[in-house]
Amino acid sequence: MKWNTLLHHLSRPWVLLGIGLMMTAMAYWPGLTGTWLFDDYPNIVDNPGVHITDASVAELTKAALSSPASDFKRPLASLSFAINYLATGTNAPAMKITNLFIHLLNGIAAFLLLRSLLRAARSEGSDGPGTRMGDRYAALMAAAWLVLPINISSVLYIVQRMESMANFAVLLGLWGYIAGRQRMLNGKTLGLPLATISVVAATAAGALAKETAVLLPLYAALVEIFIFRGRTASELGKRTDKRIVTFFIIILFLPLVAGAVWLTPGLLNSSTWVTRDFTLDTRLLSEARIVMDYIAWTILPTPRALSFYHDDFVISQGILSPPSTALSIAGIAALLALAWWLRNRIPLAGLGIALYFGCHLLTGTVLPLELVYEHRNYFSSMALILALGAAVAAIPSPNSFFRGLAGACLGMLMFHWIFITWMTSTAWGNPLALARELAYRAPESPRAQYELGRTYIIYSNYDSKSPFIPLVYEPLEHAARIPGSSVLPEQALIFMTSRMNLPVKDAWWQSIESKLKAHPATIQDESSLDALAQCLRDNACHFPAQNLLDAFGAALSHDRRSPRLLAMYANFAFEVIKDHDLAYRVQTEAVEKAPNEPAYRITLARIAMDRGNVAVAKEQLSALSSMNIGGRLSHDIDSLRASIGDLKDARCAQGADCQ
Repeated sequence: MKWNTLLHHLSRPWVLLGIGLMMTAMAYWPGLTGTWLFDDYPNIVDNPGVHITDASVAELTKAALSSPASDFKRPLASLSFAINYLATGTNAPAMKITNLFIHLLNGIAAFLLLRSLLRAARSEGSDGPGTRMGDRYAALMAAAWLVLPINISSVLYIVQRMESMANFAVLLGLWGYIAGRQRMLNGKTLGLPLATISVVAATAAGALAKETAVLLPLYAALVEIFIFRGRTASELGKRTDKRIVTFFIIILFLPLVAGAVWLTPGLLNSSTWVTRDFTLDTRLLSEARIVMDYIAWTILPTPRALSFYHDDFVISQGILSPPSTALSIAGIAALLALAWWLRNRIPLAGLGIALYFGCHLLTGTVLPLELVYEHRNYFSSMALILALGAAVAAIPSPNSFFRGLAGACLGMLMFHWIFITWMTSTAWGNPLALARELAYRAPESPRAQYELGRTYIIYSNYDSKSPFIPLVYEPLEHAARIPGSSVLPEQALIFMTSRMNLPVKDAWWQSIESKLKAHPATIQDESSLDALAQCLRDNACHFPAQNLLDAFGAALSHDRRSPRLLAMYANFAFEVIKDHDLAYRVQTEAVEKAPNEPAYRITLARIAMDRGNVAVAKEQLSALSSMNIGGRLSHDIDSLRASIGDLKDARCAQGADCQ
């Protein structure tokens, strides 16, 4: 009797969810001691905007608008990094703990959403578990989603707090939409306002963390299609609710048309794709394979599949190149057809499939983003769990054997997910172990091999007698030889050997020039050149400046000259080779190409003052004043204004024109 009572209590939905939350925390705990990785550096570690000293409006505004990851700045995510910094400084474990807390909150939100979906499907006449059993299924599905290995980078990769924060808003917004629709169908008041506010407010809030939240109206539309079907209140059940049709025209169809009109000219412009090693056509073909791969990585993950770095992905060049492209396209078509067939049989399973593909419409279609990232599955992985869970829950009670067998299979899968998550998290907890693990998982990934070599350099502490120094060369030189690699490996080798007064191979410089002449510089290429320039400026490196000047020349030999690269070149010209005229010309071009970037105008004003050109400095000061939202640029503006005043005073003292 006592065992029955204990099992009864343990099977309560919130208890099941609580156990899932604890298991998730335990699985992720070893990874919380890890450090920064990849895009953490430009967005957090090397981003002075989030290194705030107080919680003033000016400092918070500066932080909110500091992200280099997107033109939309993702202010909520940046603010969260700044608040973390204010509390703990650049403490990576503290930021990872915050990420884990957000993930656990998302688990609770996922439970609320899944529970409401199961109840809504039941109330709409779908076969499935009763309320109590449905709530248990919701708790188990939320717990399963929490421990999925494919979501590790959304938690332990600090910068991807952007993804988890955005999806917290999405989960709550979709939950609110379902609650609003049920009020409408039950004839209660405020149903439509609740649905509208939930979707609109959550979309806006989520998009301030990451743009993927703009898909929330599409998710709501899919819920409507598969569950509520546009119905009015029960007494008019067969009719379509025109308010719902109008609602989706306004929040989904019209924004979709506007977005297509805005994006299409750029997407059809070949210059948009010049920094990528794929075109619009080859991207779409490749993403068909990737989206199908994501399904396998979610349900049956292996360590080699979840390698974090996927820059070794072989791009599809045609329907049959490779043949898996055609198979993947056929697989997508079959799954979409299955989803529609399930709409009248197991609607939640069909909805799960539809939500999965809907989630990848933004990052897995026409936008010129990098091809593969595991964190893009944060919401879509929950959709797959919904599809699997709904299919098991729909097995009729008389077929208890088959339901039990399916449940046992899912249970074994869950233990597999927990083990893979714990094992990978353990590697994430130690920088060297992680670098070795990811290099092992992706032997042909330039980034993975570069990070291994770079980690060896860090552990060597630039001591030529360190046992790590001999280990550096193999992964970095291997990374440099991989087709399509950036100049990061060569930069790391030059940086290390020059700082330690070891021989710098001419072949490394030649490799940099040949790569930069062969294709426009990528963001990684630009950062590499800037790192070498800064090392020279700080007198930490000792190599001929002409070598770096030639490398910049190769990068700037293309028609497309990014403002970021121009600004870096101008700084190199001003600080290192002392060619102030060249610096002024190049920085002026950077401002012309990116007039809304205040950092470029600040630098141009300082270079202009060095040349005694007060008029240009005042022009930049005026432009900066108009950009000074929330006082974020006040410090720089005051400094420039004081410098201009000092320059005018000095000119007056010399009898020159004081204007």
